[in-house]
Amino acid sequence: MNSSPTVFSGNKNSDIYVLNHYIANHITENWQTLLLKNQDKLLKTFNKAGDMAYGAYCYKLFRPIHQQLKHTGLRPSPWLPGDFNISREWGNANQSDQQRWMWSTITSNEGKALGTIVTIIFHDHTQFRLPRQPQVVALTETSKEAVVEALSKRSTDFKNALEFQIEYAEYLRSLENEG
Repeated sequence: MNSSPTVFSGNKNSDIYVLNHYIANHITENWQTLLLKNQDKLLKTFNKAGDMAYGAYCYKLFRPIHQQLKHTGLRPSPWLPGDFNISREWGNANQSDQQRWMWSTITSNEGKALGTIVTIIFHDHTQFRLPRQPQVVALTETSKEAVVEALSKRSTDFKNALEFQIEYAEYLRSLENEG
């Protein structure tokens, strides 16, 4: 990461918007380089396991952020970019330009919730490709219900999309009904 480890020194209760800016800068500086450096491995993962390749990419992208947060006494819960099971996804009809919204609540070691970082991953289901740079959004809300409400106000697509676990359960039911 090309940022100073002292970004939060002396202010462990840093504003969630400062943290968001820090993460956004890290993404801007590293997302394409990381793709190029790991392209072959990520493509092989995509060909074997599909969307899990995007999870592997996110792990690599956010690992330096986690190290920095731990060093400064801040904890994301769950790990960035967030909980896949409650995430929401939508995109174009041919599934070549999808976006998945996930989030993590940031707390101090003392247990004080600072806010939430929402991560938006743009991806392609037809091949391994990120059509656009991942984005992050800061929210002061921290409960699942409040985050969902805030994001629903921000995006009609988010509001109309189902949580992954609900969407997947409906998909499995549809398969049972076909058989």
